[in-house]
Amino acid sequence: MTTTAPRLGTALARLLILAAALLGALLAGAAPASAHAALTGSDPKDGAVVASVPKEVNLTFSEQVAMSADSIRVLDPAGRRADTGEIRDLCSGSVVRYGVGLRAGLPDGTYTVAWQTVSADSHPISGAFTFSIGAPSTTSVALPDRSAGGGLVGTLYGIARYVSYAGFAILVGGGAFVLACWPRGASVRPVQQTVVRGWLTLTGATLVMLLLRNPYTGSGELSDAFDLAGLKAVLETKTGAALTSRLLLLGAAALFVAVLFGAYARRTDPKEKKDLAFGLGIGGTVVAAGIAGTWALAEHASTGIQPGVAMPVDILHLLAVAAWLGGLTVLLVSLYRAPGVPRTAVERFSKVAFGSVAVLVATGIYQSWRQVGSWSALTGTRYGQLLLVKIGLMCVLVGIAWISRRWTRRLADPTTAEATTAEAEPETEGSGEAGEAGEAEGAGEPRKPGKDGEAEEAEEAEGEAAPEEAVEETADAPAAMAPERAAQLARQQAAVATARRKRERDADPERAGLRRSVLTEAAVAVVLLAVTTVLTSTEPGRTEEEAGQGTAAAGPAAVPDRPVDIRLPFDTGGVEGKGVVRLSLDPGRTGANALHIFVERPNGKPLDVPEIKVALTLEAKDVGPLPVAPDRIQTGHWSASGVQIPMPGEWRIQVTVRTSEIDQTTIDKNVKIG
Repeated sequence: MTTTAPRLGTALARLLILAAALLGALLAGAAPASAHAALTGSDPKDGAVVASVPKEVNLTFSEQVAMSADSIRVLDPAGRRADTGEIRDLCSGSVVRYGVGLRAGLPDGTYTVAWQTVSADSHPISGAFTFSIGAPSTTSVALPDRSAGGGLVGTLYGIARYVSYAGFAILVGGGAFVLACWPRGASVRPVQQTVVRGWLTLTGATLVMLLLRNPYTGSGELSDAFDLAGLKAVLETKTGAALTSRLLLLGAAALFVAVLFGAYARRTDPKEKKDLAFGLGIGGTVVAAGIAGTWALAEHASTGIQPGVAMPVDILHLLAVAAWLGGLTVLLVSLYRAPGVPRTAVERFSKVAFGSVAVLVATGIYQSWRQVGSWSALTGTRYGQLLLVKIGLMCVLVGIAWISRRWTRRLADPTTAEATTAEAEPETEGSGEAGEAGEAEGAGEPRKPGKDGEAEEAEEAEGEAAPEEAVEETADAPAAMAPERAAQLARQQAAVATARRKRERDADPERAGLRRSVLTEAAVAVVLLAVTTVLTSTEPGRTEEEAGQGTAAAGPAAVPDRPVDIRLPFDTGGVEGKGVVRLSLDPGRTGANALHIFVERPNGKPLDVPEIKVALTLEAKDVGPLPVAPDRIQTGHWSASGVQIPMPGEWRIQVTVRTSEIDQTTIDKNVKIG
């Protein structure tokens, strides 16, 4: 019998629009995927000026990263490669350090170090800084204006991640709902369509992520998604292996879905059905845990502290999310498109949801401790703030679920509702016998009205009632029936089904209340899933704080302060007594600083002088003068390390230049330090 699904109504439309708006606002305000590993130090340091060409450039990270041949590039002032292209693994114990050698004989000037790699939890990270050899200079190298994992490719990859989570929840939660809560739902068409669409969604999103992985972690160009060499390189990574494994497991999941909606749905013998349900339950749990493990293998759980505990906990967390939110989705579809959902099925799902929430709380507490680590990170990092939003949404969701449980207790049995409908339904005016036929299916042989009367009754009040004898006529004599007559009876058939469903819904206000509360619950779940997706793309609070501590421990030069740079013209009055002193105090803050002095002739060439002296005075605090005796590095270059600035303030820097035995001068300038 052909049926038509009832409209979901304006309430559903409004809630879905609200959920979409919240989701859009969340994703629009989300920053690009943040680094889950962080650069904590470098040698040379950012902004440093070194006297001679270093043998190599070293980078130190907060956790393991995956390096490729082009992960570290050093560019000279003209933008040419200055490195050898050979990445050296300098890791030792808990220290994660990599280096790249520099070519010999590099000229003086400012060099740019651009790096890009993939952290151990699959997220791309990148950055750049500069250092100078001999003296700073102008450079034609433009630092990248887009971080790794951003742009159009990053947006598409993020959408695919969200869609994959949603597909997983519907596939796993829908299958669990049928097996544990409503076995008869295996033969209900809307339920079948929902679960199959979950499988298709997860499979499609996984394929998209696999294709986008190369440009997502590399060039950022969408065209590189079809680069076979890049795809081959992706398949050799941990994330590529996880995505490939997920596709293989989805093949097993397709077999599970086929048996669930095929052989299991057709079984009539209770014992056989129970045995098959047991097998499907065991097999489905193994496949679902395997699919969840592909996330745990490649993301947060596989890095950081206690990965051996974190990965099983992450799998349990994902399964609990799927059982609750996926089952909720199938229940919502069933309540709207299959109104015959029994009270026992809703009660069973209520128990499943309660158990899922208990698992989510237990695993969530552990994950929060592991990823956040401190109260300051909970409120002072983006990860912690998003986690608070997720906790708030979870509380709202649990509150709505509690309301749904109250509606479930008041839910009338469908057979009672149908009996109430049959007693209370008034006869359609002018067609009493037809009304009786529409109220109770198979309730005796109705008197057959005329042909014209049937057409009029079928079109009145959206088919409030229609004779079932006419419906049977469609199946008994299709060949002899005129096309117009067949179309007319098909409309009557649909009208009968629509009217019956409408009466069933309207006769049970408790069921209508349950539909509204479940719909609201689903709308909040859409936003909750979006927050979770953004959370998995955000640097954990513990990692962010540890990276900050590592940066501080690496020394003041790791802090992104700009060095003090001043130019002081001088004239000692003797032969070659004119020139310019360029002084750099790096990083130009309290604590230890590196001092570099360059003495130049008026034409910019280095000037060799016999002596340079420096003194620092903070007159406002009566500190100083503090003498500094720099060492001669080469012609025109003097340097001193560990120059201590005890407190911030307006310091007067005095430089004494001696160009001969008798010719010298002292020049000074006030600068703000710290």
